[in-house]
Parts: sequence; structure tokens; C-alpha cells
Amino acid sequence: MKSTMPYAGITAGVLRKEAKAVFREHPLADAESWLATIAHLWRHARVREERYAALELLAIRRYRRDWLTPDALPLLEEMIRDGAWWDFVDVIASHHLGYLLENFRPRMTERLRTWSRDPDLWIRRASILAQLKSKTTTDTALLTFCIEGSVHDADFFARKAIGWSLREYGKTDAAWVRGFVADHGKVLSPLSKREALKHL
Repeated sequence: MKSTMPYAGITAGVLRKEAKAVFREHPLADAESWLATIAHLWRHARVREERYAALELLAIRRYRRDWLTPDALPLLEEMIRDGAWWDFVDVIASHHLGYLLENFRPRMTERLRTWSRDPDLWIRRASILAQLKSKTTTDTALLTFCIEGSVHDADFFARKAIGWSLREYGKTDAAWVRGFVADHGKVLSPLSKREALKHL
């Protein structure tokens, strides 16, 4: 794992169990407290597991259901830019940006389109992966736009995100993905094409 932040050496299962126990014992009263606690855990982390704990708190269903709105986008963007690695970015994108897109589509569509042209690789990767779990509700015009923002990026993580997003949508609409690859064959990297067509 590429990280300048040290690890405490806690396994994912233990971390998840302990974090849930702590959060259960210390319920939060409102959205402001929830986001503030996530921000504090993230910004003051001394070891990487503390940032994973922030992601665990972000994922608690009863909080996310009631309190995750586009008001959280500045914090999510900060976490993506600051985290700048797949273990943070992919969780935020596929779970939380995806949730926001499903529930606040006009505003999130505009934001993801903007992010897809950002100089920051990880912000662009997040825009591509935001619909990873969308299945039949995937906005293919948005997916296309977001992919096209990174299609000329030679970075592995850009190319992998493109292929991964297409591969996942291929489970829902294989014909569309085959058509996309055919239409974009001259600009898609071999890695992206291979991933996109892996199970088709």
C-alpha cells in the first residue's frame, strides 16, 4: 500500500467491529455532528486505520439515510483529494457519491461532470466510479462524459477505473458496453478495453 501514513496493524474485520461498537455507544445527534466527527477523525488521524474508521462512520446506514446530502460534498472532496489512493477513493465514490447521485441527481450530475475534467486524477477517478453500483439506473450519458475526461490519461488508475466501470455496467447492458468499446476503440487503452470486455 502506498502510504506515508503509518499503519497500526489492525485487520479490517477487527477495525470494523471495534468502530461499530464505539459509534453505537456514542450516538450522534444531527448531521452537523456526524460530519464534524468524520472530519475530525480524518484530519487528525495519526495512523491509516483512523481514516478507515472515518469511512466506517460515513457508512452507518441510519446516519447516511437521513443526513448524507450534497452539503457533505466539500468534505467528501477533501477526503478524495487528501486520501489520493484507491483504498479511500473507491469506497467514497462507489458507495457515497453513488448514493448522492441516486438521491440528488441534477446537482450531482453537474458536480460529477465538473469533476471529470479536474486536473486531479483521484477526483476524475471518483467521477467515473460513482455509478459503479447503479446497474439499471446508470446514466450512460454521464458515464460516457466522465470516462471521456480521462480517456487520454496514461495513468494506470485512470485506465483501470474506465475498464472497471464498463465491466460492471456490462453485467447490466452488455450490448451498450460492446458498442461503447467499439465507438471508442481508437482512444481506449488496451487495459481499459480488456477490463471492459473481460466477462462479455
